[in-house]
Amino acid sequence: MPELNRSRSTRPPRPTMDDVAAVAGVSRGTVSRVLNGGRNVSGPALEAVERAIRKTGYVVNQHARSLVTQRAGSVAFILSEPQDRLFEDPNFNNLLRGCTQSLAGYDITTLLTVAATAEDRKRIGRWLTAGHVDGALLVSTHQGSPLLDELKGRGLPFVLCGRPIGHGRDVSYVAADDRDGARQMVGYLRSRGHRTIGVITGPPDTPGGVDRLAGYHDVLGETDPRLVVTGDYTQAAGEAAMAELLRQAPDLDAVFVCSDLMAVGAIAALQRAGKRVPEDIAVGGFDDSRLAVTTTPRLTTIRQPWERLSSEMVRLLLALISGDEHAAVILPTDLVVRDSA
Repeated sequence: MPELNRSRSTRPPRPTMDDVAAVAGVSRGTVSRVLNGGRNVSGPALEAVERAIRKTGYVVNQHARSLVTQRAGSVAFILSEPQDRLFEDPNFNNLLRGCTQSLAGYDITTLLTVAATAEDRKRIGRWLTAGHVDGALLVSTHQGSPLLDELKGRGLPFVLCGRPIGHGRDVSYVAADDRDGARQMVGYLRSRGHRTIGVITGPPDTPGGVDRLAGYHDVLGETDPRLVVTGDYTQAAGEAAMAELLRQAPDLDAVFVCSDLMAVGAIAALQRAGKRVPEDIAVGGFDDSRLAVTTTPRLTTIRQPWERLSSEMVRLLLALISGDEHAAVILPTDLVVRDSA
């Protein structure tokens, strides 16, 4: 036991700001200004401090910094879906990974929170506005969610992924152009000679559910209501909706499925019914997730720019935290033709 104590006592002390200042040849105040944004620091002094930090191995004490800057150094990533959806739907993992990587570049920690129910959202809203985070990234937020009003009322910066239904310019968001993506897919299906084109939509209280259906109607106009079935972006919903479409519209020759995960379920239902894809019924998806190349046949789909969605969400959030005004970014989507249509 005494030997263990001696080994601990010989461990070198952690480098301090004074050590960094001594190595850089500047004052402790200059080091502090560099660590807190580099304002009013000359170029040579900034380079000297950065070299000294690398040389000494100095690590910022985030707790001490937060006392000075009044910043938590963390951002919440809030998924408003049941927890199992995080593991089932690759889109959420794409966004989480991209946002985490972007925030890490600013030395900001990402805290994942799942808000599956209205009670969850109220509770999380209170937690978010208690000073634990500097802002929030909201994913799959449904119309009428209490989170938006809670965060707005408390003044916490936040950015949504997707167009906020029922909100104007008072909310920052980043979205793929869902409506145009749907137009591309349905236009492509029609150009291939398909005339009875069904659609499996997303939930009507989400922007993707509303805008992708609108894009479908932009191309086809008002269609037979039997050609429209609502899903919830799960594989099971895609299977059930496809089976319903087959019952309602036996002359169906193509279907636009408003997510790749639902398209996987739709293809399974078609194959179970003895339908060939695309010979009997063509299938188009939306997302271009990793699932698109694992289906048989491989999925023709609409590509969402996942990396840009994540990086733009982080950019807008950091701008809001710094005091900038609200902003919106809408990113283009692309048709990816494979084997299913």
